[in-house]
Amino acid sequence: MSDIVIRTENLGKKYRLGERERYLALRDLLARAASAPVRLLSPRNLSSSNGNHKGNHKNGNRSHIWALHDTSLEIRRGEVVGLIGRNGAGKSTLLKILSRITKPTTGCAEIYGRVGSLLEVGTGFHPELTGSENIYLCGAILGMSKREIQQKFDEIVAFAEVEKFLSTPVKHYSSGMYVRLAFSVAAHLEPEILLVDEVLAVGDASFQKKCLGKMGQVSRAGRTILFVSHNVTAIKALCSRAVLMRDGTVAASGTVAEVVDHYLLGAVSDTSAKEWRDPAGAPGNENIRLSYVRIIPPPGKPVITIDTGAQVEIGFENSRENIYLGCTIYVTNSEGVVIFTSGHSISPEVNSRCGFYHVKGEITGHLLNAGRYSVDVVFGKDQRYVLLRADHVVSFDVENVARSSNMAIAPGVVRPRLSWSHSFQEESSLIGQPLSDQPVL
Repeated sequence: MSDIVIRTENLGKKYRLGERERYLALRDLLARAASAPVRLLSPRNLSSSNGNHKGNHKNGNRSHIWALHDTSLEIRRGEVVGLIGRNGAGKSTLLKILSRITKPTTGCAEIYGRVGSLLEVGTGFHPELTGSENIYLCGAILGMSKREIQQKFDEIVAFAEVEKFLSTPVKHYSSGMYVRLAFSVAAHLEPEILLVDEVLAVGDASFQKKCLGKMGQVSRAGRTILFVSHNVTAIKALCSRAVLMRDGTVAASGTVAEVVDHYLLGAVSDTSAKEWRDPAGAPGNENIRLSYVRIIPPPGKPVITIDTGAQVEIGFENSRENIYLGCTIYVTNSEGVVIFTSGHSISPEVNSRCGFYHVKGEITGHLLNAGRYSVDVVFGKDQRYVLLRADHVVSFDVENVARSSNMAIAPGVVRPRLSWSHSFQEESSLIGQPLSDQPVL
């Protein structure tokens, strides 16, 4: 028997803008069948049969969007696959089709095994039922017997940490309680395939860590996991393979390291300096418009290294007068982790005027470790309101060594130069001394 448990071929999903997808119940199908003879004799259909297609022409002019397009994918039994991509890339739509929540417009999807889904907070829960009742409901949907659910019940409740609220209808649960119980049910009722969307972002940090540990246990038991997340650190820690979605189709598939690098490098600019000579094409709005952003080595230095640091230069047009104007940069590493933020403020008492500003800053040496970094630029008003945010404007590389340096490659996010000292005393001179008198080495 083939070990492929999920297969999609030329999968496509089309939505009509401005309308919700219709779900037909049994009563809708019966009503449609009963009214079919009448609809066939209606003037609209008669005119259509005579070559008049005005009714269909109106529908044909409506705008559509393909959330998925020609998506082909194969996932083998026991794989933990991370699904990454920007918002709107089609990740959640793919999981909804695999979960049988929505049907595809084109193509087909084949799944071999019992599926447990956690796509959004409270998926599969009935709001009027209690937490305890929903555990049994979800287990029954997965095809488990009452006895099998009872064997897992205490473990589910202990993991979710909602013992006090089991007799409370879940409509009164907070989003955190919802996701705790929903994930615990999906993970503990032993589905052969587990589909998890970005819903884990609802939980706190300790719960997210707990969930990732549980998914690791599930994968080691030979079950298949398809995990959607923007947290590339979690993807790298949990997944054995990654798939990059872009514009509704598979853009890349392979090892986690290769696909994550492809995703992150494609999300940022490939230059450390960017200038917009035409204001109409520059990032901006009626408040702020960028002119240039540069990350460059200090004067006389050919490249940016750990020990040289870098200079930051930002030019922009300000159209807001007499405000407390702030210009802040966010420096992010290749794994999407924000390393630091730093900014400059222009108070209205000094010179917050309409016109062009040049802002300069310095990233000191021995701060950033070797690697690639991207820069977001954010402008704010009165330390409370965002006037403009430009993400991934430029990127820059920090090299490991300067030409005159002999620094070795080392792990870590930052690479500070600490002030160290030491003392020395011969071992024989320590004999017989009280511990409190011995030097600390």
